[in-house]
Amino acid sequence: MNIKHILPSDIEKESFRIIKSELDAMGKTVPEDLLPTVLRVIHTTADFEYADTMRFSEDVIEKAKTAIRSGAHIVTDTNMALSGISKKTLEKYGGEVHCFMADADVAAKAKEKGVTRATVSMDKAAELDAPLIFAIGNAPTALIRLYELMNEGKIKPLLIIGVPVGFVNVVEAKELILNSDVPYIVNEGRKGGSTVAAAICNSILYNL
Repeated sequence: MNIKHILPSDIEKESFRIIKSELDAMGKTVPEDLLPTVLRVIHTTADFEYADTMRFSEDVIEKAKTAIRSGAHIVTDTNMALSGISKKTLEKYGGEVHCFMADADVAAKAKEKGVTRATVSMDKAAELDAPLIFAIGNAPTALIRLYELMNEGKIKPLLIIGVPVGFVNVVEAKELILNSDVPYIVNEGRKGGSTVAAAICNSILYNL
């Protein structure tokens, strides 16, 4: 068994080197502007399939950086993603991260209407007086409601990161965003998750 002795500060750097080397060996080429995001998602999941299934709208990384520099806030659908996103970096540009899933008013309204808390969370997010980025890693109903709100003219996100994981309405919800006119980063298929949503946010924040 050949255990490498690597300084703690070098572990992430070495991981990214290995990922890039293995992508090259597989013959997978990722555009330079998208590479930091794809590498960080693979680093988070150890799943190389993301190199094939992630979808990016035109110039989305640059648009995302411009949004953050202009003070955009990030809204996510889980407290796990909220915990994982680099709030210090975002705060440098005047932004904040929000998750309304555990709010008492959201839970009460969701029960009253017979809908998910993620659905009501998107309604609450639409009331924020700030440019918004959405990072959805768990609830397809959040993406569905975002699509409805956009069509109703109630919200115009600067970016939607759509990577919910699961089996019910997940693929269909992602397709709605892929077919919208909003800038997007979406992973096709069933895979995704809160850690993936946070990784995508951080890949942008760390490369500003």
